[in-house]
Amino acid sequence: MSLHDLATRALRGLDPEDAHGLAIRGLRLGLGPRGGPDDPILATSLAGLALPNAVGLAPGFDKDAEVFGPMLRAGFGFVECGTVTPKPQAGNPRPRLFRLSEDRAVINRMGFNNRGLEAFAGRLARRGPGVVGANIGANKDSEDRIADYVAGLQRLAGLASYFTINVSSPNTPGLRALQTRAALEELLGRLAEAREALAPAERVPTFLKVAPDLDAGEVEAIVETCVGNGMAGIMVSNTTLSRPDLASPFRDEAGGLSGAPLMALSTRVLGEFAAAAAGRLALVGVGGIGSGVDAYAKIRAGASAVQLYSALVFEGPGLVARIKRDLAQRLRADGFASLGAAVGAR
Repeated sequence: MSLHDLATRALRGLDPEDAHGLAIRGLRLGLGPRGGPDDPILATSLAGLALPNAVGLAPGFDKDAEVFGPMLRAGFGFVECGTVTPKPQAGNPRPRLFRLSEDRAVINRMGFNNRGLEAFAGRLARRGPGVVGANIGANKDSEDRIADYVAGLQRLAGLASYFTINVSSPNTPGLRALQTRAALEELLGRLAEAREALAPAERVPTFLKVAPDLDAGEVEAIVETCVGNGMAGIMVSNTTLSRPDLASPFRDEAGGLSGAPLMALSTRVLGEFAAAAAGRLALVGVGGIGSGVDAYAKIRAGASAVQLYSALVFEGPGLVARIKRDLAQRLRADGFASLGAAVGAR
């Protein structure tokens, strides 16, 4: 067992939010793992972004853009920071993060706790090589939430490799209403205008992050609205409000559920988005990934890349290398010469 695996086991004995804070501090001190060179079969492109591998770190881990460098060095092909809001906010009262060990799952009701856009931009401005995205959101008390998204895009222009518009967190009241067609049309329309006003070099890919709790009609409407407003792709998906059969005593806590129980639902919805998009949008598979088998299932369902976070709570940072190794083996075993060739191959 490696030193990092032992550290992960020790952190699991602490309150989940305290453990996360200690992990961030350790990474800032340079105590994170170092990944080796990537297998060439894993190199791919996501909406024009060249990735050394398709396994990304989902937002929520590095909320304030503090440790994207160490996480890239740990072996992730790309890192997404945030969610960041224009003004700092404390988020919801603690406890607000629950480790469901029996289910290999997490429930959170964090509420976009972050230090705000200015602090985030200052750290992102110092980044080195590698693909680092910014997940932007709206303040809970905002009078114009769409203006908050526009402000995030404008302030971070030229600093982030890509943007993700988070309208699907279940922990900011009313936020998911922005997924309805009329509201989404207004939001993405105003963002498209803001992008057009940027310098050409600053017009990086912009993704929409959606909930898994959608029906087929909503999926099609979201796809057409994204295509019509020049979005590069969709992140499928955020946490779920549903509660499958769970064993943990924390199963009834309010908030979004992530981790292993989300895998089947998020992959099914990913397939629906892939069918509706028909190649017009890049898709990123998020939700429940804890192994190379899971990552491969997302790719074959239509994802050009994947993201994970919750599984790190239980498996530690060595999980990234294991997923990449297994994914490369499965691609070759099925006769694929590249990861891109397997996208949507199911």
